[in-house]
Amino acid sequence: MQILRSVADAAISPVALTIGNFDGVHLGHQAMLAKLRSAASARGLPACVMTFEPHPREFFAPDQAPVRLTSMREKLELLAQHGVERVHLCRFNFALAQVTAQDFIDRILVRGLGVHWLQVGDDFRFGARRAGDISMLKAEAPRHGYEVEAMPTVVLDGERVSSTAVREALAAGDVAKAGRLLGRSYSISGRVVRGDRLGRELGFPTANVQMKHNRPPLTGIFAVEFTRGNGAPLQGVASLGVRPTVKARGAAPVLEVYVFDFKEEIYGEHVRVDFLHKFRDEAKYVDLETLKQQIAHDVVNARNYFAQRAGRTAGADRRVR
Repeated sequence: MQILRSVADAAISPVALTIGNFDGVHLGHQAMLAKLRSAASARGLPACVMTFEPHPREFFAPDQAPVRLTSMREKLELLAQHGVERVHLCRFNFALAQVTAQDFIDRILVRGLGVHWLQVGDDFRFGARRAGDISMLKAEAPRHGYEVEAMPTVVLDGERVSSTAVREALAAGDVAKAGRLLGRSYSISGRVVRGDRLGRELGFPTANVQMKHNRPPLTGIFAVEFTRGNGAPLQGVASLGVRPTVKARGAAPVLEVYVFDFKEEIYGEHVRVDFLHKFRDEAKYVDLETLKQQIAHDVVNARNYFAQRAGRTAGADRRVR
């Protein structure tokens, strides 16, 4: 997948394009990408996505912006997995925020990107003061010779699929619901970095996974799968939070994973942690011995969770046969 960090003054070739933030790349986004691929293939055009960094709400009101579901690397990897051939990663800054809706169409979409087919969400707004909408795009289409299609809302179990719905499920500890909205388990990926080695001292050495943002959408203790590169997932238990027993108030959140029956040194490796089930919230304990006992209890719970899940899977396989 080609990643471009600017829009050219003049397009080299026409494209099929969809625009959005694609945070989480959930089922609604995936439906858009499937339609994009189909339209691009039918017209012999590259399938392209325009997205923004930072999120416009982070630019205008960083203290009120929603937490991110995916880092930029995670988002780009997911877009590539869903068949996107080119991403225009546009820097959202003051200059872009001042571009009028008309100029966005004329200079960026038509002249800079060569849009021949365009798909946006039915609530898409663009341009300074969010003055542009899909009605404006359709009104300009005959003059510029592009097609416009709106992507209708995707509904799952009676609820609109959205990044907000995923965030709310994760904040409530309902990782199963978040997984249904995403079409996969919610995950965080990053490099394994050195920590304070407290887990090792307590008898539960952990892999500390570096996170790109200090506002994760979920916290607590979880059963997880831990994947190195293209290897098979390993089972474990993870703690994601500020570790109140050992850190002062205001500490940055940390993702630590105790991988069962694993002793390799993997500092520097890029890994993915899939969150499968939440056991409990973080808690502050009176001393390290009490914390150690709780960790041992969490490990037992996680092993039991995986054993029960394997039993359910085996039972389902027998019913299918």
